[in-house]
Amino acid sequence: MGTWDIGPFDNDTAADFGGDLDEATSQERESMIRGVLERAADATDDLDTSDGERAVAAAALVVAQHPDGTPACSIYGPSEPMPEFPADLRRLAVDALDQVVSELSELAELWGEAVDGPKWRQDVTRLRDVLDPPTPPQEEALFEI
Repeated sequence: MGTWDIGPFDNDTAADFGGDLDEATSQERESMIRGVLERAADATDDLDTSDGERAVAAAALVVAQHPDGTPACSIYGPSEPMPEFPADLRRLAVDALDQVVSELSELAELWGEAVDGPKWRQDVTRLRDVLDPPTPPQEEALFEI
């Protein structure tokens, strides 16, 4: 696994994806992100490691454009500006991230064996929660019905 840290672009595959995005035209970038997210979200068999790594990176770029998001690009991410993504990419990114941490994900399996696996899973969950915040627990009822 060509991985050196838990960040979305902190592995060889995602860093290469960032480079590919930089080499693409502005019009091609959205379709590249969409394609990566669709491939991960629609995985019916095992999601391979490379597709999972690209999906996390693509989702981080979507999160970066969310009002509650943070910049996604480490020094290994794309340096060229991303176009404004349509809102439907948020749901697609959530679905892709769900697949990335599922039992069918080779990437989740590899991180499950790593010392920093819990930190990686936490980082993926943080990305997902920006796009689809968890529902807070229900407060106690103010009165009985």
